[in-house]
Amino acid sequence: MTGSQPHPQTGQPIGLPVDTTPAQPPGPVTLQGRYGRIEKLNAGHAAALWPRVKDHDHIWTYMSRYGPFSGLAEFSEWMASFASGNDPYPYAILDTTGHVLGFLALMRIGPPMRVIEVGHVVYSPDLQRTPLATEVQYLLARYVFETLGYRRYEWNCNALNAGSRRAALRLGFMFEGVHRQLVIAKGRNRDTAWFSMLDGEWPARKANFERWLAPDNFSADGKQKISLSALNSVAE
Repeated sequence: MTGSQPHPQTGQPIGLPVDTTPAQPPGPVTLQGRYGRIEKLNAGHAAALWPRVKDHDHIWTYMSRYGPFSGLAEFSEWMASFASGNDPYPYAILDTTGHVLGFLALMRIGPPMRVIEVGHVVYSPDLQRTPLATEVQYLLARYVFETLGYRRYEWNCNALNAGSRRAALRLGFMFEGVHRQLVIAKGRNRDTAWFSMLDGEWPARKANFERWLAPDNFSADGKQKISLSALNSVAE
């Protein structure tokens, strides 16, 4: 619960008043970080990303509607369609040398209620477990809360996807529960685990992201000194 107050006439508990100004929809921004950047996904990213994701079918297991792909032609056709949409609104992930390592999207975009979700998170093996993998989540969350003005940021995943559930908690999202039989995904049942981060929680989460991403949090061989899970008080 996020607080209440008595109704002025009936005395019944009601929610606290909020700013009803709609949030902004995401746009074709470039979000620059220390370890890389996010930019609007386009069809041209497919050729650069394909060599990094081909033959890694496990990447697509929990995607509800697409993947794995038979080859570059099929992947390129799908990406051209995916990149052209407004919801989901996808972004490519690039390292400091401009190599495309993955993508993710903002979706279920609700400006009037100021609710938005991060999803379609596809990390190539070259991106997984790197500082950039975490930094792009920081960059996108900062954009959602501080630029676009959302009050609720969601992370939802297949309830059987243990890796995604761990990632949500590590990144500072709060587990809210499981919606049973919510989706039929590739002909199979999918129960969906729901997580959220609220605008009032963002300042603390932002500080933890920045502490973890700081260069002095990494040893000379690139190992973290304090984990983001520890900063967000999540059991590892």
